Amino acid sequence: MEDTVDVKSILNLQLVTDPRWVQLASISTEAILTDHAYCEQKAAISCISIIQHYSSKKEIVHKLSPIVTEEWGHFRLVLQELEKRKLNLGKQRKDVYVNQLLAFQQKGGSEEGRLLDKLLTMALIEARSCERFKRLSEGLEDAGLRKFYRRFMESEAGHYTLFIELARLYFPAEKVNERWKQWLAYEAQVMQSSELRGDRIH
Repeated sequence: MEDTVDVKSILNLQLVTDPRWVQLASISTEAILTDHAYCEQKAAISCISIIQHYSSKKEIVHKLSPIVTEEWGHFRLVLQELEKRKLNLGKQRKDVYVNQLLAFQQKGGSEEGRLLDKLLTMALIEARSCERFKRLSEGLEDAGLRKFYRRFMESEAGHYTLFIELARLYFPAEKVNERWKQWLAYEAQVMQSSELRGDRIH
């Protein structure tokens, strides 16, 4: 992912993170890593929730079970990074970005429609995480953290792809593509309102 063009073509994101966001994120290494740790924790919990609700769908169970392990492993890696730097895990902040995405999910209607939205929500969160980790891996002054976030960037790209593939496994491509376009447009609006406030690292 070289820059804006590739971010849009590979991840489909309509709006890239303003480079100035990295400056806000770099003010406190402890805050960066704390936010990241909780986001990895929540990602694991979200996958567990999907497995519990859709346990009859074998592909979801088989594909997401390893992701739970991986996300929790990421949580531990971030904790190790905090300890290595003699920093503390701070308090969890309100996740404005994710809360706004959840507000866009289908609440009523069919169970299948709700599943599609859950999968696309996860895909979008992973895509945005990948894009922001790319920014951190290129823009932070700390060489160790740049390398640290490069590794996470590559992992998030794989997770994004997995959730899109699951959506296309259970639903017609036309339906997935139509709803995905709606999600991308909505997420761009969310980003316009929040990206320079530093609402989310991951």
